[in-house]
Amino acid sequence: MAATVLIVDDDKALRSFLSSILEDEGYEVLLAATGAEGEALLEAKPIDVVLVDLRLPDEDGISVLRKIKREEPDVQVIVLTAFGAVESAVEAMKLGAYDYINKPFDVSELRLIIERALKELAMRREIERLRRKPGGYAQAWIVGQSKEMRRVAQMVAKVAQGNATVLLQGASGTGKEIVAKAIHQQSPRADKPFVVINCAAIPDALLESELFGFEAGAFTGARRRKKGLLEVADGGTLLLDEIGGMKPGMQAKVLRVLETKTLRRVGGTTNIKVDVRFIAASNQDLQAAAQEGTFREDLYYRLNVVVINLPPLCERIQDIGLFITAFIDEFNRTVGKSIVGVSSEALQLMMGYRWPGNIRELRNVIERAMVLCDGQEIQPGHLPAELSDNIVPLGGLGPSRLRMALPPKGVNLRNLVSQLEEQLIKEALAKTGGNQTRAATLLSISRDELRYRLQKYGLC
Repeated sequence: MAATVLIVDDDKALRSFLSSILEDEGYEVLLAATGAEGEALLEAKPIDVVLVDLRLPDEDGISVLRKIKREEPDVQVIVLTAFGAVESAVEAMKLGAYDYINKPFDVSELRLIIERALKELAMRREIERLRRKPGGYAQAWIVGQSKEMRRVAQMVAKVAQGNATVLLQGASGTGKEIVAKAIHQQSPRADKPFVVINCAAIPDALLESELFGFEAGAFTGARRRKKGLLEVADGGTLLLDEIGGMKPGMQAKVLRVLETKTLRRVGGTTNIKVDVRFIAASNQDLQAAAQEGTFREDLYYRLNVVVINLPPLCERIQDIGLFITAFIDEFNRTVGKSIVGVSSEALQLMMGYRWPGNIRELRNVIERAMVLCDGQEIQPGHLPAELSDNIVPLGGLGPSRLRMALPPKGVNLRNLVSQLEEQLIKEALAKTGGNQTRAATLLSISRDELRYRLQKYGLC
């Protein structure tokens, strides 16, 4: 369904001009000459974006903005202001306007502002939808605009309905535990326990008693019987996080539970039947580990029923906006703030960063920024220094400034050039909010050339 844009301006020629341009872009456009007409249209039907002049015949645009934010807080308001009316524009931003643009304005700039406003609105609505679902913000970590994450979301929905063992693979911080929880919460086991154990963080001797439990007197200090996490998870889901860190002896015991659905407590003599859905997660390549002999091959194949690979954040830059919105919304509730978003400068810094710590690092950066932020918008100064330190602008770098060291074993130059080209295309799209025409301009290529490269790299 086309987005609806309401234009509130007493200049008939301007209303007609804007209406023609926005209808060509595919928007449904409504027109109002006064504040009262605009407010009546807002009550009559759902509207996504309002363009409102600060000076209207019956009331000022600030009053209209206040009423909109009071009655329809989700509506994105863009203020049209005469050149030089900076104070009024700043006041409008403080009251919740998405952005402002000076008259006479650049049409392409207005198009871009509307596109960005609608993207932010779509993200907020997606977050609100996810909040109402079981799992709440956990879902926000796995739902994205990138084709990789749409594929992950589809896989989660499919595997959740069965009992097959799932292996989650991806670098640290990519959200493996969150995906495991989403599978559990979408499954028929959702009302049963979801239990997590980090296999790499617990010594082997302790790991056995944690997983299997123990009988009284099984070892020094075991004064009473204790259920293990396998029993605690009975009927539900057990996540074996970082299973690659588990020693071979323990791997054999876990394999037996997977095959027989029974366990024996440490010091026990009887088998206990359990009904547990197993999900394993690893930041290692378990197939390579199995071939090297550091991970049991039979356990690998038992876990490798359904595999979900989670890409690093640097490969899904277009999803950053969704995460930022989700985390700001989350921390607003938990720390009692009312931050509405990030400035375009701060967003550019975050879009250009490589995020070695992935989504976990992004979440921590947003939390830190919100602690430091006293206004309604996160600014570059609220972000860690490494976000700007790690960005190297390419424009104007001559041979004397651009230095690269050739590795001892050499490189595949063709692959390197392709990787650099793909990364720059992603950053151009991120900086222009996905606008292909402006991205092509930034890259000094035609739109057709950009479309060819988008298909070449699977970015469309």
